Formats: sequence, C-alpha cells, structure tokens
Amino acid sequence: MKRNDGYTLVEIVVSIAVGLVIIGAIYAAVNMGQRSTSNVERKVAAHQDARAALQLMALEIQMASYNPRSTSNIWQNPATCTAASGNQNYRGIQAATASSISIEMDANENGVVGSGNPNPNEIIKYVYNSDSQRITREVGCGAGAQAFLGDVPGNPRTVRVINTTAIPVFRYFNAQGTEITTGQLPAAIPNIARIDITVNVETEAIDPNSGQRRQMIYSTTVIPRNHVINR
Repeated sequence: MKRNDGYTLVEIVVSIAVGLVIIGAIYAAVNMGQRSTSNVERKVAAHQDARAALQLMALEIQMASYNPRSTSNIWQNPATCTAASGNQNYRGIQAATASSISIEMDANENGVVGSGNPNPNEIIKYVYNSDSQRITREVGCGAGAQAFLGDVPGNPRTVRVINTTAIPVFRYFNAQGTEITTGQLPAAIPNIARIDITVNVETEAIDPNSGQRRQMIYSTTVIPRNHVINR
C-alpha cells in the first residue's frame, strides 16, 4: 500500500509557534533599535543646542567693556539705552546676578553705545527664567527678550533649562580667584575678572527606555579681559 507522507497537526502547530516566536524576537529587536536611535537623536539635538548657546554666550560676554577709543561716559543705562549710566565704574557689565547679566561693548568702535547706534548687539542681556525653564537673550532696548535656550514659542523645544540656586547660571570671581557672592553685587561688579557659565538642561522628550528626561550639564569659563583692563 502506497504511503502518503505529510505534516501532522502537531507539527504544523509547533512550526507556527516557532515562527511566531522568531517574528516576535525580530520585532522586539527592531523596535528597540528604533527607540535607541530616536533616543540618540534627541540627545544629540539637545547637546548641539546647549553647546551652541553656551559658546555664543561666552563669546559675547568675553567682549564686555570693549572700549577701543577709551571714550568717557560711554556706558549706558541698560533699562533705557538713551542715557548714560550712573554707574560708569561698572563699565560694560551693568548688571550681574546669579541668573542674569547685562553687558555692553563698543563693537563697531565708533565711540557710541546705545542711543543712535546702528549696532543693537552692543547691549545684550541674558536672563534665566526658572518658571518657563529657559534662557532669554535681548539686544538693544525695547526689542523684547527672545527665547534663546529652552522654550521657543511656536516651535518644539529640545531642552528645558533646570538650573537651581545650587547650580546658578552665572558665578563671578575676582582676580585672586575668590568668588564674588550675590550679596556683594552689584557693588563688586568692577572687581569681576572671571565668569563661570553653567547650563543644566534636560531633554524635552522623555527617554522611552527609562521613562525619564535625560539631564546634562555644560559649563565654560569666560575671562572678560576688557573689563579687567579698562579699570
């Protein structure tokens, strides 16, 4: 009698089960790879934004008190930009706190800062707002502060700035390396010889692997040479 070979029902069920296990493993590996790639992309974007912001802040703050013509009474009241500051001895750092700094410079070397000056970037103010978790940048006067690092109205943000009193954005030091406390400011502004800038950020998007936002700290040191020299 001729025998007809074939698969039994048990063999078919086992094959299907093995196939499903293999497909499930492949899906899990692909999904994990996608999540890992997405997480890396978010971290890279956050890193790029924070580092770029820190570099620009450092470059601009380094130019504080630049006065190539040694013009008298050049420094302006940063609140109005239309009148000479009553604190000319503060030179190009007209305000300094742990969360904000206002700097001035004669960038186009025309002996004028403020009123009538075509270069608004000669008066710059950085402010950290802990409520909105962002740092703003304002140039000139009256133009309004613009989101700089953190929330950008109308656009998705990559990071939140989460500095605290324990990790201030700005720290100030004199020429001997002694820290100038917030209680000594603004009177000690003329003694500033070094400024440490620190931004503590976390990614806006939550890490799918940990269920939390990734945190990163970036810092740099600035020597405002013109501020030190033009005493």
